[in-house]
Amino acid sequence: MSTTPLGQHGRMGIDLYNDWTFLRGSRVVLTPKFSTHTSSRRSFGVYASWLTTSEIANNAFTLGTAGVLPLYALMVFAPKAEQTKKLMESRIPYVVLGLIYAYLFYLSWTPDTFRLLFASKYWLPELPGMAKMFSSEMTLASAWIHLLDVDLFAARQIFLDGLENQVETRHSVILCLFFCPIGIVSHVITKALSGSNRRPH
Repeated sequence: MSTTPLGQHGRMGIDLYNDWTFLRGSRVVLTPKFSTHTSSRRSFGVYASWLTTSEIANNAFTLGTAGVLPLYALMVFAPKAEQTKKLMESRIPYVVLGLIYAYLFYLSWTPDTFRLLFASKYWLPELPGMAKMFSSEMTLASAWIHLLDVDLFAARQIFLDGLENQVETRHSVILCLFFCPIGIVSHVITKALSGSNRRPH
């Protein structure tokens, strides 16, 4: 007879054995026994990381943005400081951002990524496919880190070029933070105007 109270399996049985002695003769002894064991339900292992995919994307977005702002602040508010020049000559910030981008790109990769990147018959990206790919938070975060790295590198090149040629770069650096291509054009125009102003009349 078996019972199943509260997730436990129980089994009750009876042991029969013959007890014989010279004094009492033979008798049959009935010994009840009851054994229980906890059911071991077969469950699928759930392996959860400390952070979800959405949390990783949001944290990378926030940390990446907050990480580059001090560098822009130094180029704008302390362009002549020796510490600013040494920091901007370092490659460490761009390597760190590059590694973060590579990690996010790895997490965002799906079997459909390659197909969405080269959707046309000429193996060229198409706008609908790109829009679908960037609907993922992880893909969007990786693209943001990509922009931060490239924009900062462009601002750094403008800053160092301005120091070398004694050209004002603060306005172009600020533009690189928000609109990098416009910041590059701004520096080209500023450098051209500064060169023309230095010519003897």
